[in-house]
Amino acid sequence: MRQSSNTSDMVFNCRQLVAYASRYFTLKPGDIIFTGAPEGVVVGKPKDKQVWLKPGDTVVTAIERLGELEFKLT
Repeated sequence: MRQSSNTSDMVFNCRQLVAYASRYFTLKPGDIIFTGAPEGVVVGKPKDKQVWLKPGDTVVTAIERLGELEFKLT
């Protein structure tokens, strides 16, 4: 596990993000707003501790009560 977080840990809550984004473009049902990386991002670690994704690694993004998007790097 590299990163695990949820919206309660964000600086701006979901309502604020939707309000901000909708000032610049129309949001439609099914749109997803990716907000950036939670703690654990590799660039924030010392160079000797940085482990980058590589072929064969699996990445999973989950949205509670909706589902998961999973893919394997090739």
